[in-house]
Amino acid sequence: MQRRIAHYLSEHLDEAIFLSSVELAERAGVSQPSVTRFAAVLGFAGYPDLRQALRPLVLGGGGPGEPRESLLRSAIDGEIRNLAAVRDRLSSLPLKELGEQLAATEPLPVVGLHVSCGLATTFACYARRVHPDVRLFTHGGAELAEGLHAVRRAGAEWLLAVVLPRYPRESVQALEYAGRLGYRVAVITDRPGFPAEVVLDAPVGDRLVFDSHAAPLVLVMALVEAMADAAPLRTRARLEEYERMTGETGVFLPNGQTGDQASDQASDQASDQASDQASDQAGDQAGGRADLSWRHD
Repeated sequence: MQRRIAHYLSEHLDEAIFLSSVELAERAGVSQPSVTRFAAVLGFAGYPDLRQALRPLVLGGGGPGEPRESLLRSAIDGEIRNLAAVRDRLSSLPLKELGEQLAATEPLPVVGLHVSCGLATTFACYARRVHPDVRLFTHGGAELAEGLHAVRRAGAEWLLAVVLPRYPRESVQALEYAGRLGYRVAVITDRPGFPAEVVLDAPVGDRLVFDSHAAPLVLVMALVEAMADAAPLRTRARLEEYERMTGETGVFLPNGQTGDQASDQASDQASDQASDQASDQAGDQAGGRADLSWRHD
């Protein structure tokens, strides 16, 4: 097995430095764990470290700026392929059905630990605009266990989790605990075989030092869209209420304005209000003097 991997690397190094461990295993005709063991035999913590060590052998000979630009272009090209893979599988993904289930469950717990907390937070942020009770959990341990128990007692039937590489152990343990509590579990992840009732999988980009998550992000937003479609009247009412609230409180900058422009507008409004208030006070004082003058007469 190790000879096959070594032979493939020696013959296709310029391509291999951009492959994931799964892709390298497929092209070398071995299993993915064999690739991981190969890296370990060479003294690396894992395949990503080996790949990172090999990259300068290919990219280090270019002119100034070329290696980094080549790497970034490759990473973007990889994410384009990942997005295309999700697009081609849309009809087979249970987005509509899961959206209906999540829209109906209340409260709706959302779990995302470590690197997965970013996408979980994005989902929760938008889902709260169309769902009345979304509970976000981004910390593990006793806090997560107690939170899942409380939300289940409050009536939650479904749980949505985002679990991306490197698959935190406490994420898997939390999902196992959720199953014992009676939750139905849905997971957004990067591989189809994840242990959950419903799995929405999208590949992650692994061309850079750390993974990029363009395709899983699209799944997150598609799921929010499906939830909104599942309860259109509620969605419309909640979005209208949200727009009124943000308009009244000035949460967002006016369209097309920069921070400085918005600050200037706010200052102008404050000056106008102060001027109007001063005029009103001056008018009141003048009226009071007129009253006194009338009395003396």
